[in-house]
Amino acid sequence: MNQQQRTERMNIGIFAHVDAGKTTTTEHILYESGRIRALGSVDSGTAVTDSMEVERQRGISVRAALASFTWQGVEVNLVDTPGHVDFLSEVERSLRVMDCAVLILSAVEGVQAQSEMIWNALRKLGIPTLIFVNKMDRTGADPEAVLAQARTYLSGDIIPVQQPLGKEQEYSGAADLWNAHADTAAQTELLEALAERDEALLELYMAGGEPDLSNWKREMQAASAAGRLFPLVYGVAAKGLGITELLNAMIDYFPRAGGDASQPLSGLVYNIQRDKSMGRMAFVRLYQGTIRNRDTVTNYSQEVQAKVTQIRKVEGGRTEDIGALTAGDIAVVYGLSGVRIGDVLGSPDAIPQEAKLAVPLLTVRVFWEAGTDDHKVIGALQELADEDPQLGAEWLPEERELHIKVMGPIQLEVLDSVLESRYGLKVTFGPPSVIYKETPNGTGEGYIAYLMPKPCWAILRFHIEPGPPGSGLVYESVVRSSDLLPQYQNETARRVPEALQQGLYGWEVTDLKVTLVEGNHHVWHTHPLDFAVATPMGIMDGLNRIGTRLLEPILAVRIVVPEENAGRVMNDLVQMRGSFEPPVLQGERMIIEGRLPLATSLDYPVKLSSYTKGRSTFTSAFAAYEPCPPDVHAERTRRGVNPLDQAKYILSVRKALQG
Repeated sequence: MNQQQRTERMNIGIFAHVDAGKTTTTEHILYESGRIRALGSVDSGTAVTDSMEVERQRGISVRAALASFTWQGVEVNLVDTPGHVDFLSEVERSLRVMDCAVLILSAVEGVQAQSEMIWNALRKLGIPTLIFVNKMDRTGADPEAVLAQARTYLSGDIIPVQQPLGKEQEYSGAADLWNAHADTAAQTELLEALAERDEALLELYMAGGEPDLSNWKREMQAASAAGRLFPLVYGVAAKGLGITELLNAMIDYFPRAGGDASQPLSGLVYNIQRDKSMGRMAFVRLYQGTIRNRDTVTNYSQEVQAKVTQIRKVEGGRTEDIGALTAGDIAVVYGLSGVRIGDVLGSPDAIPQEAKLAVPLLTVRVFWEAGTDDHKVIGALQELADEDPQLGAEWLPEERELHIKVMGPIQLEVLDSVLESRYGLKVTFGPPSVIYKETPNGTGEGYIAYLMPKPCWAILRFHIEPGPPGSGLVYESVVRSSDLLPQYQNETARRVPEALQQGLYGWEVTDLKVTLVEGNHHVWHTHPLDFAVATPMGIMDGLNRIGTRLLEPILAVRIVVPEENAGRVMNDLVQMRGSFEPPVLQGERMIIEGRLPLATSLDYPVKLSSYTKGRSTFTSAFAAYEPCPPDVHAERTRRGVNPLDQAKYILSVRKALQG
């Protein structure tokens, strides 16, 4: 135990926009550290962290992959996350369990939409971050422009600790600015950058004299480990240039994983995958305590006990039984029956908050060939929804329809491939439709007196008002427990979010505050489930009186096109109800940033690529849900009976509850 407690450990996530060279960097890190004997490649489908068949075929990462190695005596868990926006939910889950992060930027493309989104999430969670500027040997590589962009879009506290040697094809590496023989002007710039941000260092700098570089570097290390400064290094991952220096920088500037192995258990399940022979694999980050093979642990989220059958380190296709998982480490735990992503093992006290990035904006219907067993398809997609809860697989028995939520078209291609290779199922998908939402038009009340058919008695009055954009649902009760018993109040509170899943137009109702202002039960006639029946009727009564308006998803977009196409792009954006900032000329390319409704721009990336002959890039990220113009109408068929038809609704719910 003492030996395990003394082990220095780090959990590092590798993040980037798609095609910045993330998996290639990971592969070279594993090779350089001696963890693998031969280099794999993304293009030839042999990368260790791309273990799924579809990843090897497409040359993209779909899953967050875990790999471990040792460098300078420190044990490192490295998570290579997907770069494509369609797999943002994998990134989101990985972010939560990382202690530090490497953000890779391309020396040619610079800061892209997803790099910015990940950066904001890293800052929200306070995760120390190092920047690796990759592809320094490419034509068009411009480290000065990338640094200026990074300081504009990401943080003014990004500080290069190296000086690039040579440009583009002439690039030969980077010089360490902490070396006594480093370029004087570049080293002075580094020291001045530190002095500007620290009063004690400023005094030391102003006093003159020969600086003690080791002392200054220690100050930089402390500020970086605390997430106040962000060191920047350079390299060419595909040639292995700068990888050793990147590894050294991780050890120099990143904090070690904390946690006490002797404390009560506190861990988080951040990923679920499946093993053909062993079943469900729960990827667990442990913050406190120890889990051993054959231990029984408490699943706090589900309030159940679960038995651990085995603990393994998993890497690509290889696994290794390690027998125990201790605080600060990450491993795969087998045997936790029914475990789900996000489940807390033991106590939640030591577990950090999460940063929400992924919002599925499209819904599609799944079709399969006649003669295929419905239950096999439904079971397969529900199993995949365990691995990615954002899928929200929903089977509508009355309509005999299966619907899923997705981030984009690449995700559908991957699902198609996984369903065929893992389950032997051939499916097709209907055209994607945009997921709208609703919000109250104003303030008002909803009332229900559910007194018939006996035995029943539940009276509720809700005050409903709009909330700020992005606030979701805020619920509170001002009813005294003498008027409405706590157990009935709890049942009502539990049913309000369910009641808001379908508003007047069939979409989820959001950005509102619901306050229970009156509630009444009957000593003899009330049954606990009466409030489960009454709540949706009271809520829908209120929404019907107030009215709701549609909200649509808006994307933040960045479009880079040849200068001659810029006029047409701006015209397109206006036609699609978009807005944009004044375009910026960079070399012969025009950069246009703006906001665009998803509904009007679903096919635009293909159209743009076609008329610019592939010489354009279109990157987008979810920005917000905003009110639709009055002429936009989008209604979704309601599932189940509408609570506004109270008599029919009561009969259907009572039947379902009794069943």
